[in-house]
Parts: sequence; C-alpha cells; structure tokens
Amino acid sequence: MYKNRRGRELESLKLSVSWKPPTILKIRQTTTNNSYVFSWPRCQQNMSAANITDFSLLPVRMQDFLYYRHCRHFPMLLDVPDKCGGADRSAEVFLLLVIKSSPVNYDRREVLRKTWAKERLHNGIWIRRLFISGTMDSGYEKKRLNKLLELEQREYNDILQWDFSDSFYNLTLKQILFLEWMERNCPKAHFLLNGDDDVLANTDNMVEYLQGLVDNDGSKHLFTGQLIYNMEPIRSPGSKYFVPVQVHESDLYAPYCSGGGFLLSGYTALVIYKMSLSITILPIDDVYMGMCLAKAGLAPALHMGVKTFGLNDPFSKVDRYDPCYYKDVLLFLPAHMYLMCHRIHDPSLKCGLKNEGSNSTKL
Repeated sequence: MYKNRRGRELESLKLSVSWKPPTILKIRQTTTNNSYVFSWPRCQQNMSAANITDFSLLPVRMQDFLYYRHCRHFPMLLDVPDKCGGADRSAEVFLLLVIKSSPVNYDRREVLRKTWAKERLHNGIWIRRLFISGTMDSGYEKKRLNKLLELEQREYNDILQWDFSDSFYNLTLKQILFLEWMERNCPKAHFLLNGDDDVLANTDNMVEYLQGLVDNDGSKHLFTGQLIYNMEPIRSPGSKYFVPVQVHESDLYAPYCSGGGFLLSGYTALVIYKMSLSITILPIDDVYMGMCLAKAGLAPALHMGVKTFGLNDPFSKVDRYDPCYYKDVLLFLPAHMYLMCHRIHDPSLKCGLKNEGSNSTKL
C-alpha cells in the first residue's frame, strides 16, 4: 500500500484573449473505404504563455511545450475506423494492443507484426493491433516518412497517425488522441495493452492472466504494470524528464505505472479519457495517466510480471539470454526481440530446476 501524498496540481493556465481554441470540426470522407476522418484546424500558439514566471529561463523545448500545451486536436492522416469491427461490434475484441511508435521505427513495427503483436485468435478470443504515431521532420523528409507509413497501412491496416510532432513531450498528446479515437471506434474492447515498440510482451500469458481475472471482463477497473509511487518531479533542466514548477507545482506525482507497458481494462481507458478532458496536459505521459486515475478515485496496481526496467537477478551466473529466464514474464525490455520471442515460444523449450532462481513470475 502507498500513502497518497499528492500536493496541489498546478491550476490551468490563465490564457489571455490573444488566442482562441479551435471550435469548428471538419469532417472529410475518404475515397478508399468510405470512412470518415475527423480533421481539426491548426492550433494556434498561445503567446500569453510567455508571461509565466521565469519563462525565459526554461529550456526551449519546455517553452515550446507551454506555447502549445492547450492543443488537443490535430488532423488525422491515417485511420482504421473498422479495426474493432465498428463501435457496436467492438466487444468482440478481447485484447487491443496499442503500441506507441515513431514514423522512423519501421524495423521495430515489422518485428512486432511477426512476433508478439501478431493479430490472431488465441484461447478463443481475438487479439488486435494498432500502432499510434505522429509526424517527424519537415518538408521532403516528413513526406517521405509519411509515405512509408502509408505503404505500411496499405499492407497491414494497423496505423493511427495524426499530424503533430512525434516528440517525447508529445507522448501524452498521443495517448489522449488515441483514447478519443477509442471512445469513438472501439468503446467496448475488453482490455488493452498500452506500450512502446521496443518491449517484448508475452501476449499469450497476458490473455491467460486476463481470462483468469475474477469477476472482471473489462467492465471494471484494471490498471496494472511496473508500479511507481512516491516519485518526485525532476527539476533539473538537463534531464529528459525535467518538469518545472511552472508545469507541475506539486512536489510529488500521483502513483503511476511505467509507460513502457501496462495493462488496463476498456472501462478504465474510457475513465482516463473522461478525466483527461479537465486535466491540463503534462509532458510525461505515464505520470499524466496516474493523475487521471487519481482524479477518478482509482489506483494503479503492481504486476510482478511486468519488467519495463529490465530483469535484475542477484545471481551473476544466470544466462541473460536463456529463454527460460523470461518465459513466464508478461512484459520486459529484450536484448534481441525477434530471437527471444521465438525462443520463449519454442514448444521444445525445457525449463528445469536451474531456472528456479530467476525472478520471473508465472501469470
């Protein structure tokens, strides 16, 4: 158990009348599959953010974040509105794999499609896959990367892409945009795996774990992974995870699960989206999810099978490339994903007493 010591959240920025949020939603009909894509006008820079105390002392990347922090709607470039069979039939999806990926990570997506993220029927239930992405670079290079995603989309039909900068500080925006898409297109999916494209997830173990839950078919709260609590914001400007008091005033984050990968129910996903509508965006996405949970009166939970920080075994003689060391884990950061994924699912794999000292957890 943890003690909830959340401080005051920073009040929403008091924005001047120098800007107005977009209020007109444009809907265009695609020519390929007769579906509809929601398109929002470009969000304008909020110049009044420069009036924040010591704004000029903040790193440029943080200044840019504050200038556009209010922006939550961007044109959708690639969509798969029928991924879940439509809103009414989305209850047929038991586990939806939602994988954060940048346009340049083509190799990672290809490996995942061939391994743990393969769409399939397992134990009588459907596993579906989506990659969520923004855009990178500008000019010709941006067009080239977008073309790459378009080609992947034609072959696999598994990418959601919006026209915003795919940067670390925009990971929270990526999560919000997906949850908005889910509410519209896949509201009845039972469970979701939300994770990065550089982890290895044992989705077979996940299905068995989720099917074994008592009295929870996805219609009740579930949010589990590598639990982090009593974490303070990093105030050092040189850190990747720097969050100044101008962005988050409290000296403590609400409990959250590492964004590398976590499981949640469809119910909890929609609750988080509802809460996000009234919580100012924070640049650290997993922390922000924890804030949304806290506002809803819900809590994340630890799952010993999720190892987003890697596996640390006190026995130095353990072979870190032994598939038995990983076989019963739910999710972890692998050294060689393609090889390891095949090895842990090899039907001839025999794991004996030599592996009892590992810290893996059977699901």
